Amino acid sequence: MELVIITGMSGAGRRTAAHTMEDLGWYVVDNLPPAMLPGLVSYLNSERIARVAVVLDVRSRGDLEQIPALFEAVSAVAGLPQILFIEADDAVIVKRQESSRRPVPLQGTGPLLEGIQAERRMISVLRASADMVIDTTNLTAHQLAQRIVAVYGGDHRDLMITVVSFGFKHSIPLDADMVFDVRFIPNPHWVLDLRPQTGLSIAVQAYVMGSPLTTEFLKHMDAMFATVSRGYLVEGKRMVTIAIGCTGGKHRSVAVAEEFTRRLNQSGHPASVLHRDLGRE
Repeated sequence: MELVIITGMSGAGRRTAAHTMEDLGWYVVDNLPPAMLPGLVSYLNSERIARVAVVLDVRSRGDLEQIPALFEAVSAVAGLPQILFIEADDAVIVKRQESSRRPVPLQGTGPLLEGIQAERRMISVLRASADMVIDTTNLTAHQLAQRIVAVYGGDHRDLMITVVSFGFKHSIPLDADMVFDVRFIPNPHWVLDLRPQTGLSIAVQAYVMGSPLTTEFLKHMDAMFATVSRGYLVEGKRMVTIAIGCTGGKHRSVAVAEEFTRRLNQSGHPASVLHRDLGRE
Protein backbone atom coordinates (compact mmCIF):
# COMPACT_ATOMS: atom_id res chain seq x y z
CA MET A 1 0.00 0.00 0.00
CA GLU A 2 1.10 3.55 -0.77
CA LEU A 3 0.04 5.83 2.10
CA VAL A 4 0.15 9.63 2.06
CA ILE A 5 -0.68 11.74 5.10
CA ILE A 6 -2.08 15.15 4.12
CA THR A 7 -1.61 17.66 6.90
CA GLY A 8 -0.68 21.29 7.45
CA MET A 9 -2.35 24.58 8.24
CA SER A 10 -6.09 25.09 8.25
CA GLY A 11 -7.02 27.29 5.29
CA ALA A 12 -3.86 26.44 3.36
CA GLY A 13 -5.49 24.02 0.92
CA ARG A 14 -5.60 20.55 2.50
CA ARG A 15 -9.11 19.93 1.19
CA THR A 16 -8.16 20.97 -2.34
CA ALA A 17 -5.24 18.54 -2.18
CA ALA A 18 -7.51 15.77 -0.90
CA HIS A 19 -10.15 16.34 -3.57
CA THR A 20 -7.51 16.34 -6.29
CA MET A 21 -6.04 13.05 -5.08
CA GLU A 22 -9.52 11.57 -4.96
CA ASP A 23 -10.01 12.59 -8.59
CA LEU A 24 -6.72 10.81 -9.38
CA GLY A 25 -8.10 7.56 -8.01
CA TRP A 26 -6.69 7.60 -4.48
CA TYR A 27 -8.85 6.36 -1.62
CA VAL A 28 -9.15 9.52 0.50
CA VAL A 29 -10.24 9.76 4.13
CA ASP A 30 -10.74 13.27 5.50
CA ASN A 31 -10.26 14.42 9.13
CA LEU A 32 -9.47 11.00 10.54
CA PRO A 33 -8.69 10.93 14.27
CA PRO A 34 -5.02 9.84 14.38
CA ALA A 35 -5.73 6.92 16.75
CA MET A 36 -7.87 5.29 14.03
CA LEU A 37 -5.07 5.21 11.44
CA PRO A 38 -3.76 1.65 12.11
CA GLY A 39 -7.26 0.18 12.00
CA LEU A 40 -8.07 2.00 8.78
CA VAL A 41 -4.85 0.91 7.06
CA SER A 42 -5.37 -2.72 8.15
CA TYR A 43 -8.94 -2.75 6.83
CA LEU A 44 -8.11 -1.10 3.50
CA ASN A 45 -5.17 -3.45 3.02
CA SER A 46 -7.53 -6.42 3.44
CA GLU A 47 -9.71 -4.83 0.76
CA ARG A 48 -6.65 -4.57 -1.53
CA ILE A 49 -6.75 -0.76 -1.70
CA ALA A 50 -3.34 0.22 -3.07
CA ARG A 51 -3.23 4.02 -2.77
CA VAL A 52 -4.56 5.76 0.32
CA ALA A 53 -4.46 9.42 1.35
CA VAL A 54 -5.50 10.44 4.87
CA VAL A 55 -6.12 14.02 5.98
CA LEU A 56 -5.01 14.40 9.60
CA ASP A 57 -6.35 17.41 11.46
CA VAL A 58 -4.30 17.57 14.66
CA ARG A 59 -6.45 19.33 17.23
CA SER A 60 -4.65 18.47 20.47
CA ARG A 61 -1.12 17.85 21.72
CA GLY A 62 -2.19 14.33 22.68
CA ASP A 63 -2.99 13.57 19.04
CA LEU A 64 0.41 14.92 17.98
CA GLU A 65 2.30 12.82 20.51
CA GLN A 66 0.62 9.64 19.22
CA ILE A 67 1.70 10.11 15.62
CA PRO A 68 5.24 8.58 15.66
CA ALA A 69 3.92 5.38 17.28
CA LEU A 70 0.96 5.27 14.89
CA PHE A 71 3.22 5.66 11.85
CA GLU A 72 5.39 2.83 13.17
CA ALA A 73 2.28 0.68 13.64
CA VAL A 74 1.24 1.01 9.99
CA SER A 75 4.74 0.65 8.53
CA ALA A 76 4.49 -3.15 8.27
CA VAL A 77 1.57 -2.77 5.86
CA ALA A 78 2.27 0.50 4.07
CA GLY A 79 5.86 1.35 4.92
CA LEU A 80 6.47 4.67 6.60
CA PRO A 81 3.81 7.09 5.33
CA GLN A 82 4.75 9.98 3.09
CA ILE A 83 3.85 13.32 4.67
CA LEU A 84 2.44 16.07 2.46
CA PHE A 85 2.39 19.36 4.38
CA ILE A 86 0.31 22.27 3.04
CA GLU A 87 1.01 25.73 4.43
CA ALA A 88 0.55 29.45 3.75
CA ASP A 89 1.44 32.78 5.36
CA ASP A 90 -0.61 33.88 8.38
CA ALA A 91 -2.03 36.91 6.53
CA VAL A 92 -3.24 34.74 3.64
CA ILE A 93 -4.87 32.21 5.97
CA VAL A 94 -6.60 35.04 7.86
CA LYS A 95 -8.00 36.39 4.59
CA ARG A 96 -9.20 32.96 3.47
CA GLN A 97 -10.79 32.09 6.82
CA GLU A 98 -12.51 35.46 7.10
CA SER A 99 -13.89 34.98 3.60
CA SER A 100 -15.29 31.55 4.52
CA ARG A 101 -16.36 32.80 7.98
CA ARG A 102 -14.98 29.67 9.62
CA PRO A 103 -12.77 29.51 12.73
CA VAL A 104 -9.57 27.49 12.82
CA PRO A 105 -9.48 24.41 15.11
CA LEU A 106 -7.38 25.94 17.92
CA GLN A 107 -8.99 29.40 17.89
CA GLY A 108 -11.48 28.83 20.67
CA THR A 109 -12.95 32.17 21.77
CA GLY A 110 -9.78 34.12 20.98
CA PRO A 111 -8.71 36.05 17.87
CA LEU A 112 -8.28 34.21 14.57
CA LEU A 113 -4.58 35.04 14.31
CA GLU A 114 -3.84 33.56 17.74
CA GLY A 115 -5.51 30.32 16.70
CA ILE A 116 -3.45 30.20 13.50
CA GLN A 117 -0.19 30.79 15.36
CA ALA A 118 -1.03 28.16 17.97
CA GLU A 119 -1.73 25.64 15.22
CA ARG A 120 1.53 26.50 13.44
CA ARG A 121 3.53 25.95 16.63
CA MET A 122 1.80 22.67 17.37
CA ILE A 123 2.42 21.07 13.97
CA SER A 124 5.93 22.42 13.41
CA VAL A 125 7.33 18.94 14.13
CA LEU A 126 5.24 17.44 11.32
CA ARG A 127 6.44 20.13 8.95
CA ALA A 128 10.06 19.39 9.82
CA SER A 129 9.62 15.72 8.97
CA ALA A 130 7.47 16.24 5.84
CA ASP A 131 8.45 14.57 2.58
CA MET A 132 6.94 17.44 0.62
CA VAL A 133 5.93 20.96 1.67
CA ILE A 134 3.72 23.04 -0.60
CA ASP A 135 3.39 26.73 0.23
CA THR A 136 0.10 28.01 -1.24
CA THR A 137 0.61 31.68 -0.28
CA ASN A 138 1.01 32.65 -3.94
CA LEU A 139 -0.83 29.71 -5.51
CA THR A 140 -4.41 29.54 -6.74
CA ALA A 141 -6.49 26.45 -6.02
CA HIS A 142 -5.95 25.43 -9.65
CA GLN A 143 -2.16 25.74 -9.33
CA LEU A 144 -2.19 23.68 -6.13
CA ALA A 145 -4.19 21.00 -7.94
CA GLN A 146 -1.58 21.06 -10.73
CA ARG A 147 1.17 20.43 -8.17
CA ILE A 148 -0.75 17.51 -6.68
CA VAL A 149 -1.39 15.97 -10.11
CA ALA A 150 2.30 16.33 -11.00
CA VAL A 151 3.45 14.55 -7.85
CA TYR A 152 0.71 11.97 -7.24
CA GLY A 153 -0.87 11.52 -10.65
CA GLY A 154 1.26 8.55 -11.70
CA ASP A 155 2.55 5.36 -10.20
CA HIS A 156 5.93 6.86 -9.30
CA ARG A 157 8.73 4.86 -7.71
CA ASP A 158 11.52 7.22 -8.75
CA LEU A 159 12.01 10.92 -8.08
CA MET A 160 8.92 13.07 -8.51
CA ILE A 161 10.17 16.41 -9.80
CA THR A 162 8.36 19.74 -10.13
CA VAL A 163 10.12 22.68 -11.76
CA VAL A 164 8.65 26.04 -10.68
CA SER A 165 9.36 29.37 -12.36
CA PHE A 166 8.87 32.46 -10.20
CA GLY A 167 9.64 36.17 -9.88
CA PHE A 168 11.86 37.36 -7.06
CA LYS A 169 9.66 40.43 -6.65
CA HIS A 170 6.84 38.06 -5.65
CA SER A 171 9.05 36.19 -3.10
CA ILE A 172 11.01 32.94 -3.26
CA PRO A 173 8.94 29.73 -3.07
CA LEU A 174 9.38 28.54 0.52
CA ASP A 175 8.74 24.92 -0.45
CA ALA A 176 11.64 24.73 -2.94
CA ASP A 177 14.43 22.20 -2.40
CA MET A 178 16.75 23.96 -4.86
CA VAL A 179 16.59 27.61 -5.98
CA PHE A 180 18.34 28.97 -9.10
CA ASP A 181 18.65 32.67 -9.94
CA VAL A 182 18.65 33.44 -13.69
CA ARG A 183 18.60 37.23 -13.42
CA PHE A 184 22.13 37.30 -14.90
CA ILE A 185 20.76 36.24 -18.30
CA PRO A 186 20.03 39.09 -20.80
CA ASN A 187 16.47 40.27 -20.16
CA PRO A 188 13.90 40.12 -23.01
CA HIS A 189 11.99 42.86 -21.18
CA TRP A 190 14.35 45.41 -22.73
CA VAL A 191 13.59 44.23 -26.27
CA LEU A 192 10.42 46.07 -27.30
CA ASP A 193 9.08 43.30 -29.56
CA LEU A 194 9.62 40.68 -26.84
CA ARG A 195 8.38 42.65 -23.83
CA PRO A 196 4.68 41.78 -24.20
CA GLN A 197 5.45 38.11 -24.83
CA THR A 198 6.30 35.46 -22.22
CA GLY A 199 8.87 32.73 -21.81
CA LEU A 200 6.40 30.34 -23.42
CA SER A 201 6.75 32.08 -26.81
CA ILE A 202 9.22 30.74 -29.35
CA ALA A 203 10.78 34.17 -29.87
CA VAL A 204 11.52 34.72 -26.16
CA GLN A 205 12.82 31.18 -25.75
CA ALA A 206 15.15 31.65 -28.72
CA TYR A 207 16.43 34.93 -27.23
CA VAL A 208 17.04 33.44 -23.78
CA MET A 209 18.56 30.19 -25.05
CA GLY A 210 20.67 32.10 -27.55
CA SER A 211 22.83 33.55 -24.80
CA PRO A 212 26.10 31.66 -24.13
CA LEU A 213 25.47 32.35 -20.43
CA THR A 214 22.26 30.31 -20.57
CA THR A 215 23.95 27.43 -22.37
CA GLU A 216 26.76 27.27 -19.81
CA PHE A 217 24.38 27.61 -16.87
CA LEU A 218 22.16 24.76 -18.06
CA LYS A 219 25.21 22.50 -18.38
CA HIS A 220 26.02 23.17 -14.73
CA MET A 221 22.38 22.58 -13.72
CA ASP A 222 22.37 19.23 -15.54
CA ALA A 223 25.59 18.12 -13.83
CA MET A 224 24.50 19.32 -10.41
CA PHE A 225 21.14 17.60 -10.57
CA ALA A 226 22.70 14.34 -11.77
CA THR A 227 24.76 14.33 -8.58
CA VAL A 228 22.04 15.54 -6.22
CA SER A 229 19.38 13.17 -7.56
CA ARG A 230 21.48 10.12 -6.72
CA GLY A 231 21.88 11.39 -3.17
CA TYR A 232 18.15 12.07 -2.83
CA LEU A 233 17.33 8.49 -3.80
CA VAL A 234 19.89 7.05 -1.38
CA GLU A 235 18.44 9.18 1.44
CA GLY A 236 14.88 8.12 0.60
CA LYS A 237 13.72 11.52 -0.68
CA ARG A 238 11.23 11.07 -3.51
CA MET A 239 9.68 14.51 -4.06
CA VAL A 240 11.80 17.39 -5.30
CA THR A 241 10.85 20.99 -6.13
CA ILE A 242 13.30 23.01 -8.22
CA ALA A 243 12.62 26.77 -8.35
CA ILE A 244 14.02 29.00 -11.09
CA GLY A 245 13.61 32.74 -10.62
CA CYS A 246 14.03 35.95 -12.56
CA THR A 247 12.81 39.45 -11.69
CA GLY A 248 9.11 39.16 -12.52
CA GLY A 249 8.61 35.50 -13.42
CA LYS A 250 7.56 36.27 -16.98
CA HIS A 251 10.45 35.77 -19.41
CA ARG A 252 13.77 34.26 -18.35
CA SER A 253 12.65 31.97 -15.53
CA VAL A 254 9.77 30.62 -17.62
CA ALA A 255 11.99 29.89 -20.62
CA VAL A 256 14.72 28.25 -18.53
CA ALA A 257 12.19 26.22 -16.52
CA GLU A 258 10.64 24.92 -19.74
CA GLU A 259 14.05 23.96 -21.12
CA PHE A 260 15.28 22.34 -17.91
CA THR A 261 12.04 20.33 -17.61
CA ARG A 262 12.51 19.15 -21.20
CA ARG A 263 16.07 18.06 -20.37
CA LEU A 264 14.96 16.21 -17.25
CA ASN A 265 12.31 14.28 -19.14
CA GLN A 266 14.75 13.54 -21.94
CA SER A 267 17.26 12.13 -19.44
CA GLY A 268 14.70 9.80 -17.88
CA HIS A 269 13.61 11.92 -14.90
CA PRO A 270 9.85 12.50 -15.28
CA ALA A 271 9.21 16.15 -14.41
CA SER A 272 6.40 18.68 -14.64
CA VAL A 273 6.58 22.46 -14.79
CA LEU A 274 4.55 25.15 -13.01
CA HIS A 275 4.81 28.88 -13.81
CA ARG A 276 3.77 30.37 -10.47
CA ASP A 277 3.86 34.07 -11.31
CA LEU A 278 3.05 34.09 -15.00
CA GLY A 279 0.27 36.64 -15.53
CA ARG A 280 0.98 38.57 -12.32
CA GLU A 281 3.23 41.16 -13.96
